[in-house]
Amino acid sequence: MDAIDGILTRRSIRKYTNKSIPDEVIKELLEAGVSAPSAGNQQPWQFIIIDNREVLDEASQVLPNGKLLKDANKAILVCGDLNLETHKGYWPIDCSAATQNILLAAHAKGLGACWLGIYPREERVENLKKLFKTPEHIIPFSVISLGFPDEESKKVDRYDDSKIHKNTW
Repeated sequence: MDAIDGILTRRSIRKYTNKSIPDEVIKELLEAGVSAPSAGNQQPWQFIIIDNREVLDEASQVLPNGKLLKDANKAILVCGDLNLETHKGYWPIDCSAATQNILLAAHAKGLGACWLGIYPREERVENLKKLFKTPEHIIPFSVISLGFPDEESKKVDRYDDSKIHKNTW
């Protein structure tokens, strides 16, 4: 699959088979994540691989949108590290880019994935800080559920000429 096809066909997948994702595939996803652009190359991210069934189940209960984690094989928690932030205010943008890279890499590897938003919802941030025992300077940003897809998704044409402007509004 080429990059454009991957971008145009990636969809949020919320149902997974019970087939296990090999650790080397998770490493490839993380390599894609850390290859994302970041402001001034600050790379203000940290990642937690979640592969323990009890932890996935607990995360599914503390996140209002996390029920799909009960079926996920694994997940990745993307966090912002305020100690690594050299360009103030950009860490959420940088973590968004890392999250998107992981989603695209998962799709390219034949996996299903879904972005569960954490930051800036304070209750979600605090619940995950508590669950994962993160230090104060680590801010949970997103959870990416992962598994082999147990549902079909179709390409959706989202291009809308009315949202495209040239040179001025």
